Amino acid sequence: MVLVAASRTRACAQRVTTDLRALYTFEAGRGKQVLDRSGNGRPLNLTIEKPSAVRWLKNALQIRATTRISSRGPATKLIDALKRTRAVTLEAWIRPAHARQEGPARIVTISSNARIRNLTLGQELGQFDARLRTSTTTVNGIPSLSTRPGTAGMALAHVVYTRAPSGAAVIYVDGKPSASRKLSGHLTNWDSRFRLLLGNEGSNDRPWLGTIHLVAVYSRALTAQDVARNHQAGPSGGQQPSAELVMQKRQQFFETRIAPLFSRHCLDCHDSIAGKGGLDLSRKASAMKGGKGGRVIVAGQSAGSRLWKRVAADEMPRRGKPLSAADKKLLKQWIDDGATWSGDLIDPVVYARGTRGIWIQRLTVDEYIETVRSAVGVDISKQARRLLPRDVRADGFSNTAYNLGVDLKHIEAYAKLAAIIVERMNVLKFTARFSRSRKLSTDATMRQLVEKMGKWLFRGPLEEREVTNYSGIATTVASGGGDFPEAASFIIEAMLQSPRFIYRIEHQRGDGSRWPVNDHELATRMSYIIWGGPPDRQLLQAADNGQLGTRERVTIEATRMLTDPRAVSQSARFVTQWLDLERLANLKPDPQRFTGFDSALAGDMRRETLAFFNEVAWKQKRPLSELLNAQFTYATPRLARHYGLKPQGPGLRRYDLTSVASRGGLLTQGSTLSVGGDEASMVTRGLFVLQDFLRGRVKEPPPGVDTTPVPLKAGLSQRAVSEGRLSNVACAGCHRRFETIAFGLEKFDGLGRFQQVDEHGNRLREDGTMLIPGDARPRTFKTTAELMDLLAGNDRVRQTITWKLAQFAIGRPLDAADAGTVRSIHRAAWKAGGRWTDLVTALVASDLVMMTRTQPDVESGGNQRRADDTKK
Repeated sequence: MVLVAASRTRACAQRVTTDLRALYTFEAGRGKQVLDRSGNGRPLNLTIEKPSAVRWLKNALQIRATTRISSRGPATKLIDALKRTRAVTLEAWIRPAHARQEGPARIVTISSNARIRNLTLGQELGQFDARLRTSTTTVNGIPSLSTRPGTAGMALAHVVYTRAPSGAAVIYVDGKPSASRKLSGHLTNWDSRFRLLLGNEGSNDRPWLGTIHLVAVYSRALTAQDVARNHQAGPSGGQQPSAELVMQKRQQFFETRIAPLFSRHCLDCHDSIAGKGGLDLSRKASAMKGGKGGRVIVAGQSAGSRLWKRVAADEMPRRGKPLSAADKKLLKQWIDDGATWSGDLIDPVVYARGTRGIWIQRLTVDEYIETVRSAVGVDISKQARRLLPRDVRADGFSNTAYNLGVDLKHIEAYAKLAAIIVERMNVLKFTARFSRSRKLSTDATMRQLVEKMGKWLFRGPLEEREVTNYSGIATTVASGGGDFPEAASFIIEAMLQSPRFIYRIEHQRGDGSRWPVNDHELATRMSYIIWGGPPDRQLLQAADNGQLGTRERVTIEATRMLTDPRAVSQSARFVTQWLDLERLANLKPDPQRFTGFDSALAGDMRRETLAFFNEVAWKQKRPLSELLNAQFTYATPRLARHYGLKPQGPGLRRYDLTSVASRGGLLTQGSTLSVGGDEASMVTRGLFVLQDFLRGRVKEPPPGVDTTPVPLKAGLSQRAVSEGRLSNVACAGCHRRFETIAFGLEKFDGLGRFQQVDEHGNRLREDGTMLIPGDARPRTFKTTAELMDLLAGNDRVRQTITWKLAQFAIGRPLDAADAGTVRSIHRAAWKAGGRWTDLVTALVASDLVMMTRTQPDVESGGNQRRADDTKK
């Protein structure tokens, strides 16, 4: 009875699959190939050199004589993944042929020969032995970690070696810890040329005999609970996928294939606002309910689904090209597989762009200035802003990675700036932070200086070739009769021009899937998100110690970092870019109509918005949604008079607006109201609110449409012009999605002055209706204040704030692959209160920051284009 119960328990257990990089379950039963069943990237299949030396068993391979079972080329997808995470799990279900094998005999290895390796799990007589090459061990992985004598016998054994980023290494035997030690260091010295082998060394001189049932490699250290779970699952890796996994795959299929298809081809006519034929395909409930003619989707039956029939016959979409054969195949497959629908709303904005490539991020001018100040203590702001080309805004922000190129002007500027920085530094004082020695004759001394100083300037460990190259500068200086200060100055100047200083380089080569970033990359991401500058010593120390691998520790560090004044400055940069406050410097209204305007007033508008945000976010620590309706502002006497307020004194002062019904919140400030131009265009203002506060979109006007503004006159106000467009069937479909929002702002002129009548004597109003993207119910407001309250209380606005901050943080436009993670960030942040600190903390502790997309290389089946070799 006990045996039966145990068997049932084992059969029901599901193996851990998170961060699984390679899996061999030996199900083939014949042939000379061992297939990688991990499903992660391109399979890293193995070839049996001498098929006669092995015997295939059921879900196992018996190695009976000396042979090599190896990958055809380097185990790139494993090496890159493990180097990135500084963590590994090597798991094997084995039955040794005998307990006299030594060398150690290689069970699993990533190595070249008996003396040089990256990672090995072997058998040394009656012990299991693991060797890992790090920056603190030898190239042979010594000191190794061995289990106690007698643990390796002839019985079936489950052997698992784990090593965490912190250096904690453990060997588990049959689900229980058998040996452990601290194995510090990073894995940047791993050799990328090594193959993965089973049962022998690459040099064919460390054979292991026995039966292998399963081998798995993970890019993280499995927990004790994970190891126990895999032990409970048993040696057979060929399990049927669980219902949960099947559902996850179907949901992913919907998110990545079907939702984009609907967004591209269906939602212009069949969303919650257009709803032609009573059919709304943007939401699960309404899509499954159908339209006026009844159900259009019958789960599991494409033949009985009217949607499929119309699409198959090219009757839908009515406007635009029919679906391609590939898209039709996807739609049919989705319906036949049960029409699984993840989430609720298909948000077209999420699918507006495809998943783009991977770009490394050049430091923006602001980031460069802050990096130099934090790293070497030199304020280079004036020279940097004069010499470096201005960062150009793209996709709403000026830190968008794909737009941060480097041209000859940049290269010349970085060279000049590096020379200026070194000239203004106290070089000896700076180098003393890393080494007390002042000798040029000792290569080891200079290498130590280069390693420590380089890690500080480059925000992570140097590779061996980098240490050699920079140390060589000192050798050259010494051979020419130079001294230590001269050599150190040249080395620093060279480092300040290195791509590793100018860019935020990450190792992104992989198999195209998401991998965890390593600790130093994570520390750098966190610091540039929170501070707009490099990590401090405490954060780098945490990275050195491998302590940033958990969300709990990341949250602790983020909480500390958010108390630093640099966090306040970084939040101001976000607001400046989100609302495009730089636009105010180029604001040039008609001087005949706006006689009191000058550049100083534009500057006051910018200062108003930044001071207002600072009080909401930092002084009062209010939810960021209250930026829309907070009843106060800041103004200079000049700006107060412009707004019709009584000046309260010199300088920028706080004004209480609780008794000023017309004002309150960002959208009643001159900095945002001026987007409408001199005429206070309802089109431009409405689009601004739709795109930057409601995360909505509309298509560009059709070719040939006259977009020339209609001149206003007595009897023809902006609202009247707008209502004319809304009554035109050809225009209303798009314009009703955004233009009516601006009705609530009609009483503000092009520069934000409040007025009851316009210059033509037209009486102005502030009532109207508003449509929220994804919701067909019109929201009615009677006053500007009611409009602001509607916006502040709507979750779509809160989602947009989260989305905008996430885009700013990672420096690229978000896409469908990010949507689920951003939703999780949003829920966590607003559940915690929705404050600036809540959003930033949830963001840096999310997969959006702690994980990265990898770029497939040649072995992984893609066109190799290493992010760290590409300057885009």
